[in-house]
Amino acid sequence: MQALPLRLNPGDDLRASVVAALAASGHAAGFVLQGIGSLSVAQLRFAGVPHPSELRGDLEILTLAGSISPDGAHLHMTVSDAQGRVMGGHLGAGCIVRTTAELLLALLPGQRFTREHDPLTGYAELKIS
Repeated sequence: MQALPLRLNPGDDLRASVVAALAASGHAAGFVLQGIGSLSVAQLRFAGVPHPSELRGDLEILTLAGSISPDGAHLHMTVSDAQGRVMGGHLGAGCIVRTTAELLLALLPGQRFTREHDPLTGYAELKIS
């Protein structure tokens, strides 16, 4: 395993930046071990709901974790709003960094992650090779 720390800047798209970091590293498999920071926009898909909900405002990233492949990422995140309410779910595209995001990626040399349709779940699920 190879560690890759990242710092994202205001205006960066969180999900796109994580996928781009894996591509730039030349690896084909990785995990986000943890992430903290802040967002101005979060896109979270809650359990059993087909589309993400957009949250706007001053949001703190409390946790961020998941797998990354050249096919995309499967990330889960919890955020809190300015009143301390906590929400979490599947991270969608369009999460915009407010001040900073600090992440630790684990790159997995010799591994390849892909996403393939799984008839049992109906979703594109992780395949490890």
